Amino acid sequence: MPKFNPFRRSKYRAQRTVIDGHTFASKKEAGAYLNFRAMQANGQITGLELQPRFELLGKFTYRNEKIRALTYVADFRFTLIETGEVIVVDVKGFRTTEYLIKRKLFLHNIAIPQGIVFEEY
Repeated sequence: MPKFNPFRRSKYRAQRTVIDGHTFASKKEAGAYLNFRAMQANGQITGLELQPRFELLGKFTYRNEKIRALTYVADFRFTLIETGEVIVVDVKGFRTTEYLIKRKLFLHNIAIPQGIVFEEY
């Protein structure tokens, strides 16, 4: 089994960044966090949440095989104080096929029915 090498570059050249004890997948995501943290300090948003998890499809059994739930993990979730809108943000440098599929399922099954605004940063 290969050992983890912290100096190895990621597949998409993203550089991990640590801020306030949180590890972000890229500098872009860390920058978004700093922006949202400042917005929360200024009273523009509330309830800033990192890595919110959404279940797109529950677990089930098929022919005695247990199939795990399908989940989507966004980068941030918060509420705009002025309008009360819940915003879910995903910071993307590269849009993979898996991301595009999960994004569609998230929009159809969760965001639209619950009135959540989805944004890519």
